[in-house]
Amino acid sequence: MAAMTATINVMLAIHGKKTTPIDLYKPLRHYIAQHYSEREAQDAEEDLQAVQHMRTDIERASDALEARRDLLQQYFRALSVMESRFPISNEKEHVNTLYFTWYDAFKPGKKATQQNIHFEKAAIAFNLGAVQSQIALAADRSSPNGLKQACNSFQFAAGAFSFLRDNISMKASGSSSTVDISVECAGMLERLMLAQAQECFYEKVLVDNKPSSLCSKVAKQVGLYYEEAYAALILPPLNQHFDRTWIAHVQLKAAQFHAEACYRVALQLHDQENVAEEIARLKAAGNMLSEAKKSGKGVVGPLLDAVSKLEANINRNLDRAVKENDRVYLMRIPPVESLPSLPAASLVKSAAVGELLDASKEKMFAGLVPDSSAKALSKYTEMLDEVIRVQAEKLQQESEIARVKLREMNLPDSLLSLEGSTSLPEHIRDEVEAVQIDGGPAGFEAEMRQLKDLRRVNEELLVQTEEILEEEAREDAQVRTQFGTRWTRPQSSTLTKSLHDRANGFAANLKQAAESDARIGRTIRDNAPLMAILNARPAELEMLGSERAGLEDMLKDMKRKDNILPKLMTTSGSYEDLFKKELAKYDPVCAEVAHNVEAQERLIQQIKAANDAFATTFNLQEYLASRERAYKQISAAISKYREIRENINEGLKFYTTLQDAVNNLKQQCGDYVMTRNIQSHEMIEDLQRQITGMSINDSGAPGRPYTSAAHPPQRPAPSAPPNFQRHGASTFHQTSPQAPPGTHAQYSQSNPPASHSISSTPQILSQTQHQQTSSSAYTVGQPAPAPQQSNPYFSTPGQNFLRPPYYAQQGVAPQASQTHDYSQPPYPGWQGSYYNASSAGQAEPQNPPYFAPDGYSNSSQSGYHKQ
Repeated sequence: MAAMTATINVMLAIHGKKTTPIDLYKPLRHYIAQHYSEREAQDAEEDLQAVQHMRTDIERASDALEARRDLLQQYFRALSVMESRFPISNEKEHVNTLYFTWYDAFKPGKKATQQNIHFEKAAIAFNLGAVQSQIALAADRSSPNGLKQACNSFQFAAGAFSFLRDNISMKASGSSSTVDISVECAGMLERLMLAQAQECFYEKVLVDNKPSSLCSKVAKQVGLYYEEAYAALILPPLNQHFDRTWIAHVQLKAAQFHAEACYRVALQLHDQENVAEEIARLKAAGNMLSEAKKSGKGVVGPLLDAVSKLEANINRNLDRAVKENDRVYLMRIPPVESLPSLPAASLVKSAAVGELLDASKEKMFAGLVPDSSAKALSKYTEMLDEVIRVQAEKLQQESEIARVKLREMNLPDSLLSLEGSTSLPEHIRDEVEAVQIDGGPAGFEAEMRQLKDLRRVNEELLVQTEEILEEEAREDAQVRTQFGTRWTRPQSSTLTKSLHDRANGFAANLKQAAESDARIGRTIRDNAPLMAILNARPAELEMLGSERAGLEDMLKDMKRKDNILPKLMTTSGSYEDLFKKELAKYDPVCAEVAHNVEAQERLIQQIKAANDAFATTFNLQEYLASRERAYKQISAAISKYREIRENINEGLKFYTTLQDAVNNLKQQCGDYVMTRNIQSHEMIEDLQRQITGMSINDSGAPGRPYTSAAHPPQRPAPSAPPNFQRHGASTFHQTSPQAPPGTHAQYSQSNPPASHSISSTPQILSQTQHQQTSSSAYTVGQPAPAPQQSNPYFSTPGQNFLRPPYYAQQGVAPQASQTHDYSQPPYPGWQGSYYNASSAGQAEPQNPPYFAPDGYSNSSQSGYHKQ
């Protein structure tokens, strides 16, 4: 037993088994020359020497741990290859001069010798688990990478012992075997390795300061794994085989982590002021440690120190909790046995080492095929041929059945006697195929969900925009209430009207667009029976025949590539199980054959029903008229499909474009709020200086006016927002407040109107450019009063201040966008503009709300509106 000590945890590694030197080369070469030929023995010379070299390196056991691990894996695969080619036993016709000797890992004085390759494989698998445990123990668990390496290596060690227990131990057991490779010992070692891997996780959650509840669950599982290992150690044959210190160590570790779980959950209970259960859990933890320490003689000192430290912490917390309960809570303490079991969380599992030890791809001794493997391969080939023969007969039989039934219905002769063609006209067939490639009516459901999702995103953006403005207004009102008449800055409501108007306009657009979405949905539902014909794909007998030919070719190709000989040569289990697993590869193809047969049966029934109807009618003119009606029905379905498809595409374009516009509005509102916050901060500082007598204002006025004291020319009132109206598909007019009645300024994509929008970026104004009073400086359409004679509260002569984006610069005309027409409604669609209710019998709104002021609506060339 090897141990590593740490601040808290002490872990174990397993010593490897020792062996004696043996000569593999001579017995194996003699067997090849005797049972195969001298030439084949010469061909196998290189493989024989490689096997002998690997066995010699294992006997020395002097390599680094990682190199030794790789060597053990390679040699185990070589043994798997040899197993089917070289029968090793005491029988005359076998390799009967080869003996494997191995010593017990826990009782080095005991050894066992067998003429059994499974005994050799069991020893190698055991040593592989032992080396993995040594790699884990050597890792530096004080670092994150070292802790991860230790945890992974312990799990691989558990996987190696699990593989030994499940696949080899029973084949290597016997009177001359050793206890260390028995099923019982391998199972115990797997539980021990899992306990230590879980313990690594416990160290991690402690380092990461995870909640006490999680620490308790992880510690509880550590204790359970140690408890399972302890239960195996105290039963035969292990109770008389292991040293007493092993049993004491595992028992004390189990008690330690059960107590640790109680201690950690008690910390959580203390935070929850559940003192009664806290005291009960701490008492239970203390009792566990006291009982375990009584039988802990012989364990290493660091483990006893860790247990003693934990016990001291438990007793200290217990004394504190008892005092608090006696003085404050006065709660009844529940009996320890009445407490429910603590939950556990397993974070580890035995690693799957079977793939690492799989020898099916090994090329060693590939030229030697024993009779048993050759016979097994022959049997598998017969089974495979039977599967392919049955499926091929099914396909050929169905083809013959189809020909017979069509002949009974006098087909296709009766159809060929008609004038014209019974298939769809070429232009209709092409259109139907185009619709099906596009997704067909069945794809409308997903696109309607996409419209709904885009509308929801736009609605959420508008809500966020309104919340930004409302939050700024609340803050402004709060400061205004605090300073009263000294707060001369304009109210938010006088500045954000245009922003609110635009947001309300977008909301109105969304509401009308939702109505259009609903109309599209109703149209899809109402026309579903008509358009269902577009989802139907022709299931012709020719297609099924082509599919049958492809299935036959697929079966033949799979058989040609199917080579299970390497697996037969390396398997140690039943050939029948291997055959069953390999033949399962053909199940999907067999299922496709069955599906083809069922499809043909359904199609024959449909053909028969149609032929019976035709024979009953037997009226050529009526048949031709019925055919034309069917063509018209298909054409109508295609037309309706395209109409709905166009409306859905327009809806998707609208919501995408509107989302950009709403995002722009949200950004402008954010700029506005930022500027207002800067103004508010500076104005509050100015007022606080005045209140404390530190103001530099000599006039004694209660507060400085909001506007500039300079005497620039009076600022003209900004124009009223334009009233955009839609005229046709590509021309939009703006009713100008300054134009005489009945006249309009006409704009187009190439010559857009002057922008009345809010600038998206803050601008810089000098003190002479900012002169409105708090009562009218931001009122659209009214002249501003004469400026006051004092400097703005946030500006000194010669300085500029950050202007909010909603100001219009005096004396500078608003700059119009050179690339976009902002007056166009955003979303066409349902028999005209997408949100235009006039097509549904409603009047179009007289004042359509503003749309995106920064170029978010497409021009007339974009296809948004239909003439």
